Amino acid sequence: MSVPATLKVLGVIPAFVLIVLIALLVDISVDFMLRFTYAGESKTYAALMNESFGKIGSVAVQISVMITNLGCLIMYLIIIGDVLSGQGEHIGVLQEWFGIHWWNSRNFAILFIVLFVMLPLVLYRRIESLWLSSALAVLLAIVFVVICSVMAITEILKGKTVSPRMLPQMDNGTSFFNLFTAVPVIVTAFTFHFNVHPIGTELGKPAAMSSAVKISLVLCAAIYFSIGIFGYLLFGDSIMPDILVNFDKSSGTSAISSLLNDIVRLSYAFHLMLVFPLLNFSLRANIDELVFPKKPFLATDTKRFVPLSLVLLAFSYVAAIFIPSIWYIFQFMGSTAGVCIAFIFPGAICLRDVHGISSRKDKIIAVIMIVQAVVTSLVTIGTNIYNMSGNRS
Repeated sequence: MSVPATLKVLGVIPAFVLIVLIALLVDISVDFMLRFTYAGESKTYAALMNESFGKIGSVAVQISVMITNLGCLIMYLIIIGDVLSGQGEHIGVLQEWFGIHWWNSRNFAILFIVLFVMLPLVLYRRIESLWLSSALAVLLAIVFVVICSVMAITEILKGKTVSPRMLPQMDNGTSFFNLFTAVPVIVTAFTFHFNVHPIGTELGKPAAMSSAVKISLVLCAAIYFSIGIFGYLLFGDSIMPDILVNFDKSSGTSAISSLLNDIVRLSYAFHLMLVFPLLNFSLRANIDELVFPKKPFLATDTKRFVPLSLVLLAFSYVAAIFIPSIWYIFQFMGSTAGVCIAFIFPGAICLRDVHGISSRKDKIIAVIMIVQAVVTSLVTIGTNIYNMSGNRS
């Protein structure tokens, strides 16, 4: 939902290059993970890091996954709240349909979704049980992109769109370093490494997992860039960090019917509701593995499984109420835990090479991957701190 905003920051061409580059690097990093997993006996990402770096490595992965997944869960609830109850001057779907009431306020709308949609889904104990909801989630994402594409093409034919910037616009005091703030958004969008082991285990065949990763990366890159370019064409520089906020009756897009606006927003809100339990699954598993390393498998122990699920859901709800924008979460996660999970940890595993299977080429790529991740993250963090201090001044 923030990819169109990255096109505003970077321009179309650099944003496209960034999406492709990060997708390629992620493919390489996952390949490192899979090769060392099948060469050893690890069944989880934390166990894989434990083989190379001991307890410190496994704890580092678990903490990073917790930060990333919990941040995403909070972000999903924020977006759902934006859709149902709006944000600032932008009103939500429920308020458009029924007017502004206490029962369709942001707090109450998110609470209703948490109790009657999220809770039943997060109580599934096997990830394969979520296959239908996951398939529907992908379908809804494609529906969302198709509708946005049709809207944008219609506006282009009517001559009502502004030509998007192909390259970044360095004026009005915009710093070159501000361009780096778009990187964490794309990194977060491609960070799925915590699901590699549970899905790979259930697929069974190494070749099947490798193919699944490549297909997923191509599909996601296409969806990300499509929604980025068509969203940018629709709203131009008025694009919000959460594009769904732009799809309301006060957004100035009078040529777009109210019905299509509502379908666009609701389709993606339902998509997030169905994706939510997948991230919750790996988050819950990592927390349990960290806190109860010697206990039996979590799904078999109701006394641990249910309370942990309820606590995570409750915390996500409270945080979503108090955090105002998804952009803040993207910036924090993508420039810290996200780059560790996606690039630094897989690269470090390759360089450590406890099974003696890394080639010279692999190690060179791993070094480049780690260096670019560290440099980009430091620049992004520094720029954000500078901007925040400047805003306070």
